[in-house]
Amino acid sequence: MRSSNPVFSRRGFSRDNGYAGFNAQPQAGGPAVGTQGNPYAQGSPHAPQGGNPYAQNPYAQNPYAPQDVQHGAPPQAPPAADRMTMDDVVARSAMTLGTVVVGAVLAWALLPVSPSSWGLAIGAALIAMVLALVQVFKRKASPALILGYAAFEGVFLGVISEMFNSRWSGAPFQAVLGTMAIAGATLLVYRAGWIRVTARYARIGMTIAIGFVLIMAVNLLLVVFGIAPDGGLRSMGPLGAIVGILALVLGAFFLTLDFKQIEDGVAYGAPRQESWLAAFGLTMTLVWIYIEMLRLVAIFSGDD
Repeated sequence: MRSSNPVFSRRGFSRDNGYAGFNAQPQAGGPAVGTQGNPYAQGSPHAPQGGNPYAQNPYAQNPYAPQDVQHGAPPQAPPAADRMTMDDVVARSAMTLGTVVVGAVLAWALLPVSPSSWGLAIGAALIAMVLALVQVFKRKASPALILGYAAFEGVFLGVISEMFNSRWSGAPFQAVLGTMAIAGATLLVYRAGWIRVTARYARIGMTIAIGFVLIMAVNLLLVVFGIAPDGGLRSMGPLGAIVGILALVLGAFFLTLDFKQIEDGVAYGAPRQESWLAAFGLTMTLVWIYIEMLRLVAIFSGDD
């Protein structure tokens, strides 16, 4: 069974055949490694007549395969020391989230609440978004891009947290507690097996998430052009609260995908560098949840 996570499935993680077919042993009298279940493999009753152009090693272009794989030699798994472990994920996540926290604390301490600070926060958010997009479309993890994203995201969070705190005292602290509660509860539910991350689950969730983001983008345009001056779907009233709760549910959904990505990476022997991608995804999700929680705390606090 292949992983339902697109990041890992495109790298060839397979529970049946090990890491991208590495270390898989053919059964006695069975087909060669990499040909099981392949209708185009040589000797298959479904193979086309006149030779099969697809009979080569399906992992020959695997970017993680050693050099001898490219020449048709039997593939070997990466050394155990080079495989991702849970300790690697925890360490990288601590570094990434720590960078976010440091950036937020410095921004809160050094930047006063003012229009210029708000402009700086928007600029930091845009830079963080660009760095995140570059990393998303790269094939390999870049620690520099990930930590750079975390630093600029931290500056953005520090400024908006200070602004919210000046209006709703204690809101950032409550948002942090809420974020921790959602993350902890989601992890507990996931580990208990009450949620199974399957391909169908991921497709349905991502469809809803994409629709949500598109609707929010349209809503933002309506606000910018003055059609919805009160914020529209993101107002500070009951409608905004409902949308915020939906956004938190999506955040919990993203967390389950992150947990599945980490679990699969460790189980399938992913390269250690993949732990940076796991930390990156986890950080983005927690930032999403914190921002939505901050808004909800403000909404429920009213004008106090």
